[in-house]
Amino acid sequence: MAQSVQAGGTIHPWQEAVVGAEGNGWRLADVHVNVGDVVRRGQLLATFATDLPQAELAQSEALVAEAEATLAEAAANAQRARDLQPTGVLSAQAINQLLTLERTAQSRLQAQRAMLKVQQLRLAQARVLAPDNGIISSRSATVGAVVSAGTELFRLIRQGRLEWRAEVAATDIARLAPGQQVQVQPVGAAAQAGRVRMVAPTLDPQSRNALVYVDLLGALPARRVAEKSAPGNGAPGADSGGLLTGAAGAAKAGMYARGEFLLGSTAALTLPQSAVLLRDGFSYVFTLGAADRVAQTKVQVGRRMGDRIAITGGLDASARVVAIGAGFLSDGDTVRVVAPAAAAPAAAPAASVAR
Repeated sequence: MAQSVQAGGTIHPWQEAVVGAEGNGWRLADVHVNVGDVVRRGQLLATFATDLPQAELAQSEALVAEAEATLAEAAANAQRARDLQPTGVLSAQAINQLLTLERTAQSRLQAQRAMLKVQQLRLAQARVLAPDNGIISSRSATVGAVVSAGTELFRLIRQGRLEWRAEVAATDIARLAPGQQVQVQPVGAAAQAGRVRMVAPTLDPQSRNALVYVDLLGALPARRVAEKSAPGNGAPGADSGGLLTGAAGAAKAGMYARGEFLLGSTAALTLPQSAVLLRDGFSYVFTLGAADRVAQTKVQVGRRMGDRIAITGGLDASARVVAIGAGFLSDGDTVRVVAPAAAAPAAAPAASVAR
């Protein structure tokens, strides 16, 4: 019989990335994606109005040019002072002043170049880019909104990966390990194959259950989406090249699912369900003894698989058991054993038939 552990749980994103605004007090000029769109790392998601950062960048470029001119003049004066130093025409104090002016001009130029770099970075922040491949799961960005630094604009399911977080009883945790195969059946979606990624190291103190994280396999989306391009990013409306999004019937984050962890198979003693009777809360079978008399025997039952029930105790493997008609028998009845009908399933000859 196949050995498995059954559990229930909810489907969640593997990881969710938050995409926020880096600039402060900027106005959103355009939003290029919507919920459900699949994006690639570095893809343009939204753009801010760039009038102010462009003006600040131009100002920084002008200050750098001014600092370069000042440095050129200071460097020329310092070189003349070095050339005249042996002649004694200039005093030591005047020479030191000219050399100091050169170093000061060099420092100012470095400071202005650093400011220029800052303005270039600020201008780059006007383009909101996807941090990874994935699916847009939420959008709070609105065209025309003025947002502050750190405001959430989008949420992204990284790599489009979903996982099933199964709640498994403490008694079954020791039987699970990373890499085991899982069959997951979400409510309202097609069955999914899965693989155990991680077993939580702790149990919930209230439920005494542990979370088991199962990667869902084959849950990638299947609808092509055209990426909207921004200025300098290709022609408007250019196709993004095979982007995919959710297919019909696919599992989605938030769905509840039942699943079965496949642990392999073991040999077991089984009987047809028709051979096992439930009386007074206990399970019984009728075994055939001498003189074709039957004896009611109490047994312990285990898992069911199809029309077979595992017998875990109370019965020897060599016993002859009544397979059909057991419900009409009492302890000590005499029966006549007949061959199974030709149409009976192949498993039936393992038990006797009482009439």
